[in-house]
Amino acid sequence: MSLEPWNQGVTASIVNLNGNSHVVSWGFIQITVANLIVIILMLVVFVAALLIPFRIHRGPARTTPGPGPARGTPPVTLEGDEAQWSAKVRSAVVEALPPDRLLPDRQPAYVASWIYVFGVLTVAALAVVLLSGALLALGGPSWWHESSVGLFANSLHLWSVEAFMFFMVIHLWGKFFMAAWRGRRRLTWMTGVAAFAISVGTAFTGYLSQQNFDSEWISTQAKDGINATGGGAFWNVLNFGQMLMWHILLLPLVLGAFVVLHLLLVRRRGVVPPFELEPGGGAGATDGETGPAAGQPVAEPVPASTAAHAASVESAGAPS
Repeated sequence: MSLEPWNQGVTASIVNLNGNSHVVSWGFIQITVANLIVIILMLVVFVAALLIPFRIHRGPARTTPGPGPARGTPPVTLEGDEAQWSAKVRSAVVEALPPDRLLPDRQPAYVASWIYVFGVLTVAALAVVLLSGALLALGGPSWWHESSVGLFANSLHLWSVEAFMFFMVIHLWGKFFMAAWRGRRRLTWMTGVAAFAISVGTAFTGYLSQQNFDSEWISTQAKDGINATGGGAFWNVLNFGQMLMWHILLLPLVLGAFVVLHLLLVRRRGVVPPFELEPGGGAGATDGETGPAAGQPVAEPVPASTAAHAASVESAGAPS
């Protein structure tokens, strides 16, 4: 069955938005037919939502008279609501990430080392990267190339990315030689490695989005290698619009998801302890399975000189 010419035009205009639009004029007001139809439908649905009664299915009451529990009230699952998806999700989240572990007031004593600092430095640098990148997205290429403020924001974005990669690589080195996947922390390690790989792709698309000779040279040199792998059919490094969208939208969303998941796993499993220096130390501190809970302080080892001095004082004071 063939469509009439008018129907063919309407159907094609729904899919192909490059055609001419139909405009309704009324005085100084001009509005397209499509937007006029949408506004009329919104008014009809709004009035219907106010007038049509809302029917509640029969069964136990699932509503409360007020807006919800009072502020500061701990979450409580009412009787009969255990099968609700909201109750199941809330119970699972509280069990996996209790508040005292999600935001602890204290950290284990063994984190008093510089190698443990580079994780939070990486997160801090990422915050500066996102903030400066948002400023560049607001201004656009002409702003970050011609304006003095734009040049500063562009340089701030570049050097924050350099600091981000610098801190993250040192963080990965430290956790690798510490075997940070010990104690059921494999997923924590894998999410960190994935975040590093996604960061490399994000930085690469950033170089391609500079709109200068540097980005042109990088894109022309990279296209042959990417085309050789077959990736050029989906990823055109010479397409500025595509690379810019990957850089400011798709890859940052994926990177942010992995970073948040990585931080939540760190809070759940705790910070990985270092290896025991003494050869016969407890197995718990060696494999990370046991030991103090996350957020609890760890007793510092007593130096050998102090222990020897205490033993001599005790033997001297003992009765003969």
